[in-house]
Amino acid sequence: MKDTLKHQGLRNKLVKTIKDKGIKSAAVLQAIGRVPRHLFMDSGFLDHAYVDKAFPIAADQTISQPYTVAFQTELLNVKKGDVILEIGTGSGYQTAILLELGAKVYTIERQQELFRKTSLFLPKIGYRPKKLIFGDGYQGYEEGAPYSGIIVTAGAPMVPNALLSQLAVGGRLVIPVGDDIQIMTLIIRKSETEFEKHEYGEFRFVPLLEDKN
Repeated sequence: MKDTLKHQGLRNKLVKTIKDKGIKSAAVLQAIGRVPRHLFMDSGFLDHAYVDKAFPIAADQTISQPYTVAFQTELLNVKKGDVILEIGTGSGYQTAILLELGAKVYTIERQQELFRKTSLFLPKIGYRPKKLIFGDGYQGYEEGAPYSGIIVTAGAPMVPNALLSQLAVGGRLVIPVGDDIQIMTLIIRKSETEFEKHEYGEFRFVPLLEDKN
């Protein structure tokens, strides 16, 4: 598992691409520039690792498009030391980006195959989330709450109440909401009872699955 100067050069190009598409956060762009995305993909896809596209991984899931990862992460507005809940660990790429930003990450995956693979893989390349959980993302993870931020990396038909309840006051939930096409949605908790909602256009995600294997 090598990360060469060539890979670094390709990452720098990728950073420029997503910056040109409108990502402004210097911290997010630096994180994209540091995480070796090619290590998160099957070797057959190495040529595509630094193209701004989603690609298939195991269990009929995908590694998200880097622009989408950057867009969601920018909306999350992560600060060093923030406790973040990620719903949908997948390949672990988004997890690594959050860890690069200095977050303490709890991450949930419901596909056993991906859960096993990513649990072993992330520490091997130096990324250690606070906890990687095999479970139902719709339920969140009460034990780590309240969270400064919650990021959902799959399309949900609605916003799960459990996630809203686990958000700290002032916390941000970034979730793609919808069936075939999702609207990227940011929800900010203003008080115990008040939430503020913002919408940021259409995206396509694999669906958030409810029942466990």
